[in-house]
Amino acid sequence: MRLSARERTGLRAMVELARRYGEGPIALNEVAETQGLSLPYLERVAASLRDAGLLSSVRGARGGYMLTRPPAEISVSDVFVAVEGNLLTVDCVCPDGSRCDREPVCATRDVMTTVRDCLSDTLGQTTLASVIA
Repeated sequence: MRLSARERTGLRAMVELARRYGEGPIALNEVAETQGLSLPYLERVAASLRDAGLLSSVRGARGGYMLTRPPAEISVSDVFVAVEGNLLTVDCVCPDGSRCDREPVCATRDVMTTVRDCLSDTLGQTTLASVIA
């Protein structure tokens, strides 16, 4: 399992915004600087998070981004799905649940399915609040 750059960037940005929850809009350049992220890339990832309803944005000199819900109500799974369109997949298990051509002879499908399900459960139960605690 390997996190994509979008997943890493999205999670780091959301964790930073969770730390500053309640302060009002936070400029993305502050998030990028604090987290050591590329601002142009962060802007693209933040747009996905906004489109998914996890962030709201305010324009203007005092503008920026903020969480739409408290950190305890946003899971790591929510973040990953927002930026990638699906949750982490295990390479040998088809993300859409379809059957693999090698399934009848695959010695690892059951264990990989279990790994995928455990990841899904854990990421769904892990909130931004628990990450920053």
